[in-house]
Amino acid sequence: MNLLGDPTSAAPALKPESIADPRILHAQALKSSRVDRSIFNNLITLYAKSNLLDSSLRVFKQIPSPNIVSWTSLISVHSSSPLSLTLFLSMLRRPILPNQRTLASLFKACVSLPRCLLFGLSLHALSFKLSLNAQPFSGSALVNFYSKYRLPIDARKVFDEMPERDEVCYAAVIVGLAQNFKPLESLSLFAAMKSSNVGSTMYSVSGALRAVADLAALEQCRMIHGHAVVTGFDKNVIVGSALVDGYGKSGFVSDARKVFDENIAVMNIVGWNALMAGYAQQGDSISVIKLFQSMVNVRFVPDEYSFLAALSGFYNAGLVGESEIWLKRMKLEYGIEPGLEHYTCLIGALGKAGRLEDAERIATTMPFNPDAAVWRSLLSSCAYHGAADMALRMARRLLELDPNDDSAYTIAANVLSVAGRWSEVADMRKLMKDRRVKKEVGKSWIEVKGEVHMFMAGDRKHERTEEIYEKLAELMESIEKLGYKPVWDEMLHEVGKGEKKEALWYHSEKLALAYGIVSGAAPAGKPMRIIKNLRICKDCHEAFKYISRATDKEIIVRDVNRYHKFLNGSCTCGDIW
Repeated sequence: MNLLGDPTSAAPALKPESIADPRILHAQALKSSRVDRSIFNNLITLYAKSNLLDSSLRVFKQIPSPNIVSWTSLISVHSSSPLSLTLFLSMLRRPILPNQRTLASLFKACVSLPRCLLFGLSLHALSFKLSLNAQPFSGSALVNFYSKYRLPIDARKVFDEMPERDEVCYAAVIVGLAQNFKPLESLSLFAAMKSSNVGSTMYSVSGALRAVADLAALEQCRMIHGHAVVTGFDKNVIVGSALVDGYGKSGFVSDARKVFDENIAVMNIVGWNALMAGYAQQGDSISVIKLFQSMVNVRFVPDEYSFLAALSGFYNAGLVGESEIWLKRMKLEYGIEPGLEHYTCLIGALGKAGRLEDAERIATTMPFNPDAAVWRSLLSSCAYHGAADMALRMARRLLELDPNDDSAYTIAANVLSVAGRWSEVADMRKLMKDRRVKKEVGKSWIEVKGEVHMFMAGDRKHERTEEIYEKLAELMESIEKLGYKPVWDEMLHEVGKGEKKEALWYHSEKLALAYGIVSGAAPAGKPMRIIKNLRICKDCHEAFKYISRATDKEIIVRDVNRYHKFLNGSCTCGDIW
């Protein structure tokens, strides 16, 4: 194979051993009586691979009449620098038009450089005029560009307009949608890719696994795992780490550990952190620390994500002392400055333990400006401990940052209503109404035979609605006989008792659970698994404890905060979440 030019060219053959050092090759080229332009084009790339970017630019300037390949080579090797955009503008001043590879390099540059959205949009317009927007190279780069700028709808539109889509195009859109919190669309396209007989890549497989992790869709994770085994990607470190993450976030840390152990020889820090995060989400701080120590023993250096997993585990386990110790340890022993997320874990642990003043002190004295997550965590802790005055103060802090945060209004109103401070509840509701803030819609998902079903409160769109509501009524009546009493704390006091009861019955997680039972989603001995996009409410939490007794079945709910495992009338969270 001729690496340095056209095999039909009359240019002199250059020795293969010189390729290792482009300077040797360059010297040979200069000694030759006739040098083909393609040799200089390749030298640009070879110098860049040897991290000699200045030399690649000098070679380009030696080309008498650079063609589009010359320009594209130079733009490509400088795609992480603003110079690539300057070079492109210089090229346009000459009678040379870009090809799809040129545009692909430029879209890559727009992603890696700050504040390049408008430049990228201009490139898209140019690609459209030149009929290059739907070509595989430029099209997949354009999909990636829109995905990185958090514009998944535009990324999907570009993909849909491509007449021919190869594995790179599919990988770009699958990863992009998964990164932009559109897991169902990502998985749908992964299925479409397979049905179209388009080959998968490690990126499309890992992207689909990221979508699976967001949905905690265990059966989908297992199916993609099988696909990875068949295609040989299961031993790839990127796919292996994604499998660990997928199983961990699906609540099956034992499966995550099995994949981890099978790939431990190639596992990098990302895989170690993913497994620790899986244990942390379960509140299994002991396993997190054991794994952390094992990682150190094999000479991996913990990073900020390793400590975030540890602190998350302490938070979910309610271990305040350990949270304080490890936050200091990461700085003193490893020289890692704690970030805002690390402090948020400590603040959450202190708040959960009832040390509200200490939590507020940390929030106001840490070396970061508290974000909405910090004040929301403190607000939730105040609500749990019934600290109405402090809750009102935290809500105001949160609303200063984000006046449209619906949780600030609803949590504050709930804690004030429990305290019987009805006039202030009315003020909070009025403020929410005046600002036209809408409460985020609660959604719950359940996976049945590899298909994900979504429910909202009072949902009657499902094809088996009548069966679902009948089963739910049956469940609620049976647990009332066991002693269940509705938790009204989070309901408006002016709503009648009958309306309150009906509203509580038809929450999205209860509907998902009822569907899971009527559809046989979990055979005997298998847990029922539900995902909630918000925090599970107090009444559903109480009801699920009783339903686990009434049905003699384990129920696993992953809400926005953590995993809840209901069995025999109790929950692993200890009623603190």
